[in-house]
Amino acid sequence: MIEEKLKELGIEIQEPPKPLAAYIPAKRIDNLVYTAGQLPLKNGKLLHTGKVGYEVTEENAVECAKLGALNCLAAIKSVIGNLDKIETIVKVTVFVSSTVGYTGQPKVANGASEFLGNLFGENGKHARSAVGVSELPMNSPVEVEMIVKVAD
Repeated sequence: MIEEKLKELGIEIQEPPKPLAAYIPAKRIDNLVYTAGQLPLKNGKLLHTGKVGYEVTEENAVECAKLGALNCLAAIKSVIGNLDKIETIVKVTVFVSSTVGYTGQPKVANGASEFLGNLFGENGKHARSAVGVSELPMNSPVEVEMIVKVAD
């Protein structure tokens, strides 16, 4: 159902981005899958670079958060084989590289949350943290991590 909905939306799940260091993209423990932080990479390139509130607009950062969530789904799929096994999105954390004084991190995080809500409906509702940080890997404006509950 989720895989089909993604196709209908014209969204393709790519291979999860290769880890930048010594970690794996996702790990399953019992019925939970935890992702590593995922950057807004498409075909190996960041969608945007820089700090939100300076080089990156809030609108572009929202788009980055959505792509980060999509990359989390790619990492999850690499562990469970099919996204239809996801029962619910448990928690999403969105890190936003932002300028001093920028307080719109929750708006940026909505890019991930609204995408997941639209895709999973009621099962897409989740707990969330939106955190402002000074720097992210590769000068990315956003990094997203996720915890999901999956069927046996």
